[in-house]
Amino acid sequence: MEQSDLMVRRIKEGTVIDHIDEGRGLQILSALRIDGGDGGLITIALNVPSAKFKKKDIIKVENRFLKDDDTNKLAVIAPKATINMIREYKLVEKRRVSLPNEIDRIFRCSNPDCITNSTEHIESVMDVIDREGRILRCRYCSRVLDVDRLKYN
Repeated sequence: MEQSDLMVRRIKEGTVIDHIDEGRGLQILSALRIDGGDGGLITIALNVPSAKFKKKDIIKVENRFLKDDDTNKLAVIAPKATINMIREYKLVEKRRVSLPNEIDRIFRCSNPDCITNSTEHIESVMDVIDREGRILRCRYCSRVLDVDRLKYN
């Protein structure tokens, strides 16, 4: 084995998020509220050499399976990511993330005057207006949102 080979322990049950755009792994942990507080094992590899993308990040989370809202967050932050579901140390499902046409309740509008940021308790809805460029627009105030500065609900 060469010194540059990566040695990461396999997980018995959980999720492996692979092909994350380099440098976005920590942002994904924050967005998915994965902090190790539940005592589960989390493995994070940042800036790993990759044949496809030069470098990538990888996250392994034991005993956690992503919900649709999690997958939508992931699609906005790291659109090339893949989600691998592991059961009994075996890959049981592999999915590519993709942006839906709209994203409900996950992100807050950055416009302080938007009705979704008022006391009205109206849930945010973001329309995806450009999948490639990852451009979202608030359905209520029409503000175009910078995906790198989104706040999570």
